[in-house]
Amino acid sequence: MNITFFDDPLEGPRAPEDVRVQQVGIYIHEDKRRVAVGVKMTPFRQRPSMEITLKNAHGETAATMTVIEALRPEISFTLHLRDSKPTVEYETAVILYYATPETERQNVHTATVYVDLDGPMEQLFEIKT
Repeated sequence: MNITFFDDPLEGPRAPEDVRVQQVGIYIHEDKRRVAVGVKMTPFRQRPSMEITLKNAHGETAATMTVIEALRPEISFTLHLRDSKPTVEYETAVILYYATPETERQNVHTATVYVDLDGPMEQLFEIKT
């Protein structure tokens, strides 16, 4: 029996400095106050942490989430928009980083996409690395 842990067997786990965001998927709930964010990363040797931030058109932070040491290369969450003046467009930033109690935070990749709440409910963004 052959067991495969990754979609592409030629793409093995990467060192921390080579881990990248490959896709960001967005699903806008009907109330337009909840946004599901899915992130697909390259396979990794060490579990990366990530910070997801949504900012409205006024530059206000509407939602933020921190994931400590993701277990899998594909992960998704629902964020609740809590900005005081909602807008139609939101900047979504995903920052992959590594940090330990002994070392400072090292950002290894940032992916930024722009979401239109009046656009399709499902939006998929391929990230060029």
